[in-house]
Amino acid sequence: MYTSFDETPLDKIITLLKSHQSEFLSGEKLSKSLNLSRAAVWKNIKKLQSLGYKIESKQRTGYKLHFGTNFLLPWEISDGLQTDIIGRKIYYFDTIDSTQNFALKLSQKPHENGSVVIAKRQTKGRGRLNRKWVSPKGGIWLSILLRPNFELSQTSLFPMITSLAVSIAIEKILKIKPELKWPNDVTLKGKKVAGILIDVAIESNKIDYLVIGVGINFRIQSEKISRLVKRSHRRYGITTLVKEKQDGNPVELVQQFLLELEQMYNKVISNSVEEIRKEWIRRSSTIGKNVTAITTTGVLKGKAIGIDETGALLLSNRGKIQRLLAGDITYKNP
Repeated sequence: MYTSFDETPLDKIITLLKSHQSEFLSGEKLSKSLNLSRAAVWKNIKKLQSLGYKIESKQRTGYKLHFGTNFLLPWEISDGLQTDIIGRKIYYFDTIDSTQNFALKLSQKPHENGSVVIAKRQTKGRGRLNRKWVSPKGGIWLSILLRPNFELSQTSLFPMITSLAVSIAIEKILKIKPELKWPNDVTLKGKKVAGILIDVAIESNKIDYLVIGVGINFRIQSEKISRLVKRSHRRYGITTLVKEKQDGNPVELVQQFLLELEQMYNKVISNSVEEIRKEWIRRSSTIGKNVTAITTTGVLKGKAIGIDETGALLLSNRGKIQRLLAGDITYKNP
């Protein structure tokens, strides 16, 4: 595990190499600056190379950084992150059972707020309703712990604000315009590219803490995952944001997403939900469609005509308006 708050030789070395990127930095200078042996410097350089950094090593000259990494390392995300709360602490794992599970453990520490847990790969990724979430390398798998001073009724806003934040970040960083499928999916050409999971703890009708899980198919082999989940509820397909040889920086996307989410979070605090609701509707593929909704109490059918101020979907059927807070929906032809 790496964190954004424990200084290590790795982030110190990369900071020095970035500050001398136009030249070689000698092993001796690195050794003196960091109070490390030359052997320790070399060992950490090799570790950085294994983490995706392109570092040239030249005998009697030193080391030179040519390219950074696409790994979602804490010090890379923290560098230039513009948020105040979200991302205050970042935890990174090469492999973990579930970022959501680790964030839930962090919730037992009262000082943890805005903490982000990221993994390169999850072995037991979890989706809504305890469904399996396939999480290979190449995706963005993260969870965010928040302690909002909100009423319980506002919990249902978080799928809406999180999916909207993902959508806006993708558009700004990758110049791709995804759509939003109620309640919490981000889609591209009708196929799922990101999903949201919300876990919440309640105390005296107030939210004690809330953990937002986000899975983004950044650069994955979507055909392989589609075969694995073809019998699941994700029947409408899976796709990837960036193909294998295409350019795209996941660090920039995560930074932008965390900023967009914090801005949405602040709007909820200031009761500016109407602006969020209108923007979600503008980006939605659901509104205006005839849908079938599978809920815990049965099946509902109707035309999706909007969402209300809590994020609930409004269905119209034979002149009657029904309000849907949770469920799986499929689209039908008009």
